[in-house]
Amino acid sequence: MGDRQYGIDAETAAQIAREIGEVQQLGVQTSVVIGGGNIFRGLAASAAGMDRSTADTMGMLATVMNALALQDALEKLGVSTRVVTAIEMRAVAEPFIRRRAMRHLEKGRVVVFAAGTGNPYFTTDTAAALRAMELRAEVILKGTKVDGVYSADPMVDPGARRYDTISYLEVLERGLKVMDATAISLCMDNKLPIVVFNLLESGNLRRVIGGEPVGTTVRA
Repeated sequence: MGDRQYGIDAETAAQIAREIGEVQQLGVQTSVVIGGGNIFRGLAASAAGMDRSTADTMGMLATVMNALALQDALEKLGVSTRVVTAIEMRAVAEPFIRRRAMRHLEKGRVVVFAAGTGNPYFTTDTAAALRAMELRAEVILKGTKVDGVYSADPMVDPGARRYDTISYLEVLERGLKVMDATAISLCMDNKLPIVVFNLLESGNLRRVIGGEPVGTTVRA
């Protein structure tokens, strides 16, 4: 949503697309799991009294809108892209079939996964961890608006310390807001590293892929 209060900011979508396009040109197989909080937050709606399953489903549908916006931004740059959804909507996107998604990656396409896991009560973080396992990804890159994992909220506590590396167990024990506990546990069980970095800083995605010390690495 960029600097807006809600919705999709075209320039932010274009900037993220440029970052992904640069990495794609390196020959890296790239898939994206996208959230929908800029449009609708299921948890917030649930807290306000809406049925949790209904609210989460609306949140998953919001991720589909974001996925289509990102696909449009990528294809304007000439990057071949496929949107794949966990909730079937064949007129809009392909349903998730693991082998087909892997084939898209092998053909050099960016695959954008939308609609989370297709189930209420599971977050986009868990969807990212699940898809990463299914596609045998080497790493999860968690692109956020902060430059890593901190001991406390750096916006509130000026003395907060940023970690270069941290273990899965430390994240869980300290209650650090990296990803939700289900996603962290899934990554821990399968020894899948997570790199948390600032996606909005130009060139950061390429630097992470290149092995530069950007952000925080969560690992065993």
